Amino acid sequence: MTHIEVADHGSGPAVMLLHAFPCDHHMWDEQVDSIVAAGWRVLIPDLPGFGSSDLPTAAEPDLGAVVDELHAVSMGRGADRLVVVGLSVGGYLAMEWLRRYPEMLAGVGLFDTKATADAPEARANRVAMADAIDANPAGCADVLRERVLPVILGSSSHESRPDVVAQVDAWMRSADPMTIAWYQRAMADRPDSVQTLSSVDVPALVLWGEEDVMSPIAEQHIMLDVLRDARSASIPSAGHLSAIEQPEPVARELVDFLTRVQRAGISG
Repeated sequence: MTHIEVADHGSGPAVMLLHAFPCDHHMWDEQVDSIVAAGWRVLIPDLPGFGSSDLPTAAEPDLGAVVDELHAVSMGRGADRLVVVGLSVGGYLAMEWLRRYPEMLAGVGLFDTKATADAPEARANRVAMADAIDANPAGCADVLRERVLPVILGSSSHESRPDVVAQVDAWMRSADPMTIAWYQRAMADRPDSVQTLSSVDVPALVLWGEEDVMSPIAEQHIMLDVLRDARSASIPSAGHLSAIEQPEPVARELVDFLTRVQRAGISG
């Protein structure tokens, strides 16, 4: 099995937080203490290929292969019933988890993400980026900083949060080019998940930054319209990486959501 590094905090019912591309588990650092204080165990993996986790070597680029690895990690740590919260690609993975192992989930958080598959132009752009990185791995960070950095953060962060911009820039500079190309192809090939969400019968939280141009509000309403038991949260002055752009409001919304899941009965 691929080595997956996992930060494991607290005790109680389990929640797994899945970070965005191209971050690592530290994206969730500012939310951990609040969730632990609310009586939860928090599992935060470095997604395969990011941080200290290995990229799957035997699989073609496929988000399902990532979920299989995360499922094994969860079971190996005794968490056979949990809440999964994912931001951006982490949200894609949460939806893939719902497709593969729905019985395990007591709740799902979909943050700055979307359920629709890529349109042809967006898919072609992802594949073109992967091809460019494969052709020139040394230029990977430059590609990310040119094409992704301007849009992955909201205008408020670019204008007034230099520490956040610097952190995202550091993640981009340290990312493995092979990992970046692998995930671009995997995201390009992900299926539409709208039908999957229509069958979800556990509490859900759909959260997004008001300045998110990568997962716009119309995409959030698509998810909210089909989920049976969903609440929404719009985070002001945040873009696509709301958890690091506005960590305190995101932490509050997460704790409120987990409290609702706990009241509904996580063991049910």
